[in-house]
Amino acid sequence: MTGFYPEGKLISTTENLNAMQSFASLNDAFHEGRILEAKAIVCDCSHNLIVDLGVMKGIIPREEGAIGIREGRVRDIAVISRVNRPVCFVITDFRKNDAGRTVAILSRRLAQEKCMEQYISTLIPGDVIDARITHLDSFGAFADIGCGIVSLIPIDSISVSRIDHPRERFAVGMEVKAVVRTLEGGRISLSHKELLGTWEENASKFCIGETVAGIIRSVEDYGAFVELAPNLAGLAEMKDNIFAGQQASVYIKNIIPSRMKIKLIIIDTFDYDYDPDPPEYFFHGTHMDHFQYSPISSEKLIETDFLSSVNENSMLMQKCL
Repeated sequence: MTGFYPEGKLISTTENLNAMQSFASLNDAFHEGRILEAKAIVCDCSHNLIVDLGVMKGIIPREEGAIGIREGRVRDIAVISRVNRPVCFVITDFRKNDAGRTVAILSRRLAQEKCMEQYISTLIPGDVIDARITHLDSFGAFADIGCGIVSLIPIDSISVSRIDHPRERFAVGMEVKAVVRTLEGGRISLSHKELLGTWEENASKFCIGETVAGIIRSVEDYGAFVELAPNLAGLAEMKDNIFAGQQASVYIKNIIPSRMKIKLIIIDTFDYDYDPDPPEYFFHGTHMDHFQYSPISSEKLIETDFLSSVNENSMLMQKCL
């Protein structure tokens, strides 16, 4: 990590807490141009954010609330939604308010611009980065990848096993890892499923003859697909009165790597409310050029080639030049 974090990760660090100890320490951070983090406590009627710095209050003027607010490319909800949450900022000035008290003038926009220039602009497809889930929509999960700058993990990139909504995998505020999939026009698209392991890695956690927990993902005429892990599903023999979304106890009848198949028998089902745990990752590096989900022995090839995305981006840049 290069010193730029999703909002909320910096606030409790020793360096950040020390900066809030006195006016002198805040003044040092001001002269050093250091990025700090504190909780926004109020958004006033002019959409300025009031931030609690401990020894004094800070003000983030509306137009300094985020990249794009000043130009009208970003809606004010990007500022309003930060109330009662950590915000990153740099201190740009100290002034006296109407009551004669010293307040710090802050800019979240400048912190985000630093993050863009010194960190996000250096990323390439295949880089594995820290992220924090900010909100969920039917088509994907939005994640803060640094200083409140948000990117999308499309729903079909969250896991190999299909889901109806990202809330089945993520919760707002959850810290996750993500892979940079594409960069286009300054926008980064993320992926997640490549970090959750190959078919073989996931299947190795299960044995023929075991009865394990799963989630019924779809019911077809020929059987039911049951998720055993976010990147692994098996096909169960048909049973009456089952439907997608139920949790199931399933008996593992067979595991066939060459066909990427796990044959199951449903023992019992019951209703299930999603309360997702943090993801379990099989990949722990900082970059991947290529991910092959399917076993070498499989008749079907399922892979992600991040190198091709790098080459496509390079060709696009050359055309622009």
